[in-house]
Amino acid sequence: MSTSTLIAIVAIAAVIVIALAVGLWMAARRRRLQNKFGPEYNRTVEAEGGRMAAERELRAREQRHDKLEIKELPAERRDQYAVEWSSVQEHFVDRPEGSVEEADELVARLMRERGYPTDDYRGQLRDLSVEHGRTLEHYRAAHDVKVRSTDQKTTTEELRGAMVHYRALFDDLLSDQRSR
Repeated sequence: MSTSTLIAIVAIAAVIVIALAVGLWMAARRRRLQNKFGPEYNRTVEAEGGRMAAERELRAREQRHDKLEIKELPAERRDQYAVEWSSVQEHFVDRPEGSVEEADELVARLMRERGYPTDDYRGQLRDLSVEHGRTLEHYRAAHDVKVRSTDQKTTTEELRGAMVHYRALFDDLLSDQRSR
């Protein structure tokens, strides 16, 4: 076998090995993002028009989230929030629309105290998606009902559903006390 043939075979083998390594690395990164973001991964793929763009967006969210100063709440603050949530739920019987509004405000206050920016709804979704992607759909559903309830375009059952959705995110934010 000639030297040039041997060099060609080694070069082709090296290219194949590199391509496989890159493919495996990309697949592992994709799986990590899918596991971390849950349903938000597929939603972002759809919104961004493809996996590559979505993965860039999700990595950008992670980088932004890393710069936030998300903090744990002391046990007494978590207990106070739990008491406030009970109060919001009690108001539902007499004022369903008002309770949904209160639930939204309580979730926003909890987010703010934990260190999440609460300036705009889309920003909230983006920032929450990094660690709360599995409950984000609850937040979207609850927020949609809250927005429609200001025009009295919701039923009591929809408002009750919004409270359940807010509760899912509220519980996730309140119990998410991992060390950072």
